[in-house]
Parts: sequence; C-alpha cells; structure tokens
Amino acid sequence: MSADARFDEEQATSRRARILNLDYLDTSHMTERPLYPNLLAVPDLYALRIIPIQADEHHILFGVTNTTSQQTLRSLQHRFGDQRISFGMISDTGFSDYMKLYDPPKEVIYEDIEIKQELGSQIDKISATLNEVRSDDMLAYLVQQAYRLKASDIHLETGSKDVRIRFRVDGVLHSIARLNVEKYRQLVSSLAVAANVSAGAPDAQTGHINRTMTLADGTAVTVNVRVETVPTSYGQDAVLRLFTFNATLLSLDNLGLEQPQRELIDDIISHPSGLVLIVGPTGSGKTTTLYSILNQLNTDSRKIITLEDPVEYNIEGITQIPVNSREKENIFGDRLRAVLRLDPDIVMVGEIRDNDTAKTALQASLTGHLVLSTYHASSAAAAITRMLDAIGDNPLFISAIRLITSQRLIRRLDSATKQAYQPDANQLKYIQQVISSLPAHIQKPDISQLQLYRPGTSPDNPFGFTGQMAIREFLVMSPQLQAVLRLPPHDITVDIIEQAAHEAGMLTMIQSGVLKVIAGETTLEELYRVLG
Repeated sequence: MSADARFDEEQATSRRARILNLDYLDTSHMTERPLYPNLLAVPDLYALRIIPIQADEHHILFGVTNTTSQQTLRSLQHRFGDQRISFGMISDTGFSDYMKLYDPPKEVIYEDIEIKQELGSQIDKISATLNEVRSDDMLAYLVQQAYRLKASDIHLETGSKDVRIRFRVDGVLHSIARLNVEKYRQLVSSLAVAANVSAGAPDAQTGHINRTMTLADGTAVTVNVRVETVPTSYGQDAVLRLFTFNATLLSLDNLGLEQPQRELIDDIISHPSGLVLIVGPTGSGKTTTLYSILNQLNTDSRKIITLEDPVEYNIEGITQIPVNSREKENIFGDRLRAVLRLDPDIVMVGEIRDNDTAKTALQASLTGHLVLSTYHASSAAAAITRMLDAIGDNPLFISAIRLITSQRLIRRLDSATKQAYQPDANQLKYIQQVISSLPAHIQKPDISQLQLYRPGTSPDNPFGFTGQMAIREFLVMSPQLQAVLRLPPHDITVDIIEQAAHEAGMLTMIQSGVLKVIAGETTLEELYRVLG
C-alpha cells in the first residue's frame, strides 16, 4: 500500500473512532510493537478482530477494528475482570500488520507442475500448496503453470467431497490438484471479483480477467483468461480459457497448411465478396485460423470490422466491436446490419449462432462484402445442411458461400521417442479403404511395406507427443455441389454433399489424418480419439 493510501485509511479510521466515541491509535507510526501471546490465542485474534497493544498486571489496551463487535468488547471486559480494560480503534491495515507478527506467513514454495504418467504424489503436493495460500495466489499460480505447460484451459470441477483441477494440454485433460470445498469458495469469490461475474448466479456466465498478480514469493504473473462458469449440483464449475496472444504468430504461414490448401485460401480471400466459414467444435483452432486470415487481409487499403463475443485478440488496424450475446436474442444479426452501414470491405462475425445472423451474413456476402465467421458443425458437409435449415430454399444464398473449412487438432508424435511397429490386419484394411477413396488428384501412397508409429516415453516427455497439428477439409462451392443443392431440401443429405465434394476433389479430415498417420506424424489411436 502506498503512503498516501495508508494516510487516507488512517484518517478514515480516526473519523470512525470519533463517531463511536473511542480513542484512535495510529499504528503506522509505532516504532515498537510488543507482543502478548499469552493473553489470547492467534485464532481468537483473527476471530475477534482484536490486538493487545499494551499490557501489564493492572491494565490492558486492546486495539479494535471497525468490524469488532460490541459483544466482543463486553466479553473481554468480563474475561479480564481483574485488570482495567481500555480500547482504541486501529485501521484494518494496522490489524493486518500486527497479525503478521503474531502469525508470520509461512514460506510458500511454488513447485513447477509436471505432466506425468503417474501423478499421485505430485497431486497431493500441489493440493497441499493450494490449500494453504490465499485465493489470489491460487489463481496466479495455476495460470502461471498452465502457461508454462502450454495448456489451453484450466478446468475447475466441483464434486461431493472436493474440487478437481485439471489442465488441458495438447487437447487432453490431466489432473493437477484437488481443493477442499472451503478453499474453493475463496477461489470462486476471487474469480468472480476479478472477472466481474457473480459467485452464486443461477445461470452460466462469461467474464474476462486481464491483470498482473504477484505471488507471495514476489513473482509477477500476467493473468489473461476468459472465465466461463456454470452452476452444478455441488457448486460453480469454471473453465479458464488462456489467451497467449502474439500478433506475429497469427499468420497463414504458421497454420501448417499444405501448398494446395494455402493456394486455395489465398484465391478465395482475394475475391471482394463471398462467405467463408471455419467449422469445428470448441478447441479446434477455429479462432486462430480466422484471425490468421484477418491478419493476411489487414492492409491500409481495406476497412475490416469484427463483431465478437468477446474480443479475444486485439489487432492494430482492425475495428473490433465487442458484442454481449446475453443482452438480447439475435443481437449479432442486429449489430451486423448496423456495421454494414459503415461501408466495410471485410466483416468478421465471431460466430454464427442463429438463423437471423446466418441470413444477414449471406446477404452481406452477396452485396460486395467478404464475410468471415465460425460455425459449430461436425464437418463441412454438415455445416451446409445446417445452413440450409437456417436460410431455407434460396439458391442465391447458396451461391454466396465460397469456402467451408472444417478442422480438428490432433497431437503430433515426438520424433525423438516414437516407436515403429507393423500394423495388424485390421489396421491395414482400414488404411487401405481410406487410401482407395482418395480423390483422383491425390497421389496414393505405397503401403506395401507400411510401418506405423506409437508414442514412446522419456523423462522429459512421458506421453510421447509434442504439440498439435490441424487436419482439415476444404469444401468449395463447385458446380457438382451446386447441382446437389438445387435438389428438393428433403433429398439433400450429408452423405450426398460429401460425395459431390469428393468428386470435386475434396480431401476429408479422415483422409487427411490417415495420410499423416502413414507419414509417421501421429497415430491411428489419436485419429480415432479426435474423429471417432
């Protein structure tokens, strides 16, 4: 606390003492602070909010705070009936300073968390540390370690006896610690204040924390997370999505695109109009892909406006508008219509969530705007059927769709530890089926002497994977697909759309994934885990 803030607090305490007809004690100028540990136990000092300032065999002077009750004063007079008791009011900071003398803070050692196959002893150790420190330190420490481990999010999950804490690293959850219920209440209260949400709300909430916190050992931690909370049977569960923004990394060059894919995207976004959709579940890298395309398009000759809930990355040169979708229904559609009056060249809608937004985005793409957005669907073909449900039978709308790319993130094998093996008959049969269905323009790999790989292990990398990579499918509005979409709506299915896209040369996510398995970049098991 600064000297000015402490002076203001002492002045306020002095005024409060006069109102209550108590003496005022300015502990900020006390050079000597004798302790009387035999008068009251430390838990009593905390509970009663009282400090013995001076004491001898005839007289005791207690320092009281603004929150010390009258009942406590009467109880002390009765308890020390053989001595003359007097009281003086001290500030809350003065009380805290004294309590640090009576109850010196324990030295906290924040050990680095490691992701291991066997986590039992580490979970106990980390749990013990978290259950001892203050709530702000818990939050800062967890975020610090999540950043260090390159985790994408932190999961806080309430149970009947305690609360489980897990990190998602490379798309997989790992248990880190368990908190007792009372300590978790403190953490939730700290989260609620920092993220501007309610600790006891009956509905799901979204908040954001972007601040620097200091651990007890003096380490400064920048906490930049989106907080999602939801009430459960045992309390508030929360997920903290970590933002590790670096504008220089948001580039198409860093997305691991193969040359044909990169050329396709460059061609599509070079057109002045049309709709581009990035499809996939939460955690599939949609936002990174979307922002990388925006960064590619961000030049002085273009006006770019985004609508986002919330704004995740701030990019210089782009007008970014935060939208609170909880305010009212169809707010994205309303805001999008307003934005179009500002004459943008390119519009990005963070997510198409309702039919009104879908129709408005398609109308904008037909009237000279390039519109980018994300969409929740299991595949590019499934996104088409969902879009048809939203907009109805309108061939003009369908012609506005330039590209739908669906993607997933899979773990990459650690090349230093991966172990070769010969696939069994079932694996070979499956791979052969996928290879035989590749589009004609894709060269089919020779699998006569196929060797697959499984993850190895090492002290530095016990799980055998290092980072993630994307598998994608690119659905372009081809003549074959347009012919299918002119069919009666009840005749249009995901399978028919995929067949038409395949005939036009689309490589599916499964095919893309199997090619990476053959190349030794990942495993079949990892592909099954992500795609089913």
